Amino acid sequence: MSTFIKDVLSVGVSKIFIIVFGLTTSIIVARVLGPEKNGIIAALLVYPSLFMSIGSLGIRQSTTYFLGKKIFSEDQIKTAITQIWLFTTVFSMAVCFVLMRYFSKSGENMWLVILALVPIPFALFNTYNSGIFLGKNEIGTFNKINWIPTLIVFIISAMLLLWFSFGISGYLIALIGGPVFISVILLFKNKFIKAFSFDYDWVIIKKMLSLGLIYAVALLVINLNYRIDVILLDNLSTAFETGIYSKGVSITEYLWQIPMLLSTVIFARSAVSKNDKAFSLKVAQLLRLSFLAIGVLALVMFLISKYIILLMYGEAFIGSVMVLNTLLPGVLLLTIFKVINMDLSGKGKPWVSLKAMIPALIINIILNIVFIPIYGAVGAAIASTISYSFAAILFVFFYSSETKIPITVMLKYKASDFLPIVQLLKKLKR
Repeated sequence: MSTFIKDVLSVGVSKIFIIVFGLTTSIIVARVLGPEKNGIIAALLVYPSLFMSIGSLGIRQSTTYFLGKKIFSEDQIKTAITQIWLFTTVFSMAVCFVLMRYFSKSGENMWLVILALVPIPFALFNTYNSGIFLGKNEIGTFNKINWIPTLIVFIISAMLLLWFSFGISGYLIALIGGPVFISVILLFKNKFIKAFSFDYDWVIIKKMLSLGLIYAVALLVINLNYRIDVILLDNLSTAFETGIYSKGVSITEYLWQIPMLLSTVIFARSAVSKNDKAFSLKVAQLLRLSFLAIGVLALVMFLISKYIILLMYGEAFIGSVMVLNTLLPGVLLLTIFKVINMDLSGKGKPWVSLKAMIPALIINIILNIVFIPIYGAVGAAIASTISYSFAAILFVFFYSSETKIPITVMLKYKASDFLPIVQLLKKLKR
C-alpha cells in the first residue's frame, strides 16, 4: 500500500496544478466574456470533447493493458499507435466539423469552428502517448502530460483575454497552445518520431483496436452522460442558460479530481496486478475513503455555494448556484462509479460500465428533453443528478458480481480503512 500511496500523492500534486490553473482560467473566461459567450464556448467544445472519447478509440487504455501485461513490446505498440493516430485524426476532425457546423447553434461562425477543431490531433497524440507511461507505471511522466497543458492554456488565456481582448477566439487559441506544446516535447522525448512507419503489423493493430474500441464505446457513453445536457441545452434553450449551466458543472468537475486521482493509479496498477481479488479489495477500501472525503467537501460546497459562485464568476452567474447545488448529490454518488470502474477497465473489462451507463444515458436524455424547456439550466442539472445516481447504484451490483465481493463488504467502513492515512501522517511528522 505504501507504493500505492506514493503514486497517489504524485498524481495528487498533478491534480492540484490542474485545479489551480484550470480554475483560474475558468474565472478569467467567465469574468471577461460573461454567461452568453461562455455558453457559446461550451456548445462549441462539447463535440471535440466527446470525440476525444471515441476518436481516441480507447488506445490509451489498450496500450496500458498490453504493455502492462507485456503482451507486445513498447516499440511494436508505438508504431501501431502512430498508424492508428493518423486515421483517427482525420476521422475525428471531419465528424466534429459536421456536428459543430450543422447541429449546433454556435457553429455559424466558421473561424470559431476551425479554432475548436485544431487541438484534436494534438490532444489525441498526447492521449495515446500517456498510455505508454501508464503501462510502464511511470506515473510522474504521465502527470506532466496532464498538468503542463493547463499551465500553458492559463498563460495564453490571460494574455489574449486580459491584455489583448481577443474574446472567444482568444480562449480557443489558448486551448490549442497546451496540447501543441506537449505534443512537440513528447514527439522527441518518447522517441515517437522514430515510430512513424508504413510497415503495418495488422495483428497488433487489430488486437489494440478490438479491445480499444470497447474502451472507446464505454468512454463515449460515459462522456455522453456528462455532456448530453450541454448539447440539449444548446438546442432547446439559450446560450445564456448554457453558460450558466457550464459554470455550475465546471466546479463539480474539479470536485471529481479526487476520484480521478485514485482512478489513474488504480487503472495502471490493475493492468499489472497478479492477484485481481486482492487488488479489488484495496480498490473498495479506496472507494470508501474517497466517498467520505468527497461527501465532506460536497457538504461544505453546498453550504457556501453562493459565495463560491459570486467570488469566482461574479453576479452575472448567480443562476449557477442552483445548478451547482442540484448537481452535488449526483456527483457524490457517481464518485462510486468513477473509482471502481477503473479497476474493471484495468482488468480488460470496460464493457461492464455500459450495462449501467446506457440505461442512465437514456434516462438523462428523456429527462433533459422534459425539464430543459421548463427549468432551463436547473432542469439539465436535475436530469443529470437522477441519471448519475441511477448509474452509480446499478454499477455497484455489476462490480460486485464481477469481482465476487459482496456489496456489504465493499461499502462497510472498517477501522483498518484509515490505517494508510494514519501511517502517512506519521511519516509527514518525521
